[in-house]
Amino acid sequence: MTAPLSLDRVRTDVAEVLDEEPGSFADDENLLDRGLDSIRLMSLAVRWREAGADAGYLDLAKEPTVIAWHKLLEGKR
Repeated sequence: MTAPLSLDRVRTDVAEVLDEEPGSFADDENLLDRGLDSIRLMSLAVRWREAGADAGYLDLAKEPTVIAWHKLLEGKR
C-alpha cells in the first residue's frame, strides 16, 4: 500500500493542469468554474491512478473540488 495523496499534492496537481498558482482557488471551489475541462480531469485521474489511487474520471467528475477529491483519494487507496 502506498502513502495517501496529501491535500497539498492534490492542490498542486490541480493548479498545474489549470496553469494557476496553488493558492489561487479555494479547496471547496467548483473547478469546472475555473476552467477544468474533461481532458484536464482525465489527466488528473491518470496521474493519481499512477500514484496508487483507485479513483477514475467519473469518481472525480461527481464533485469537482480539491477537498472532495482529497477525501475520495484518501479512501480509494
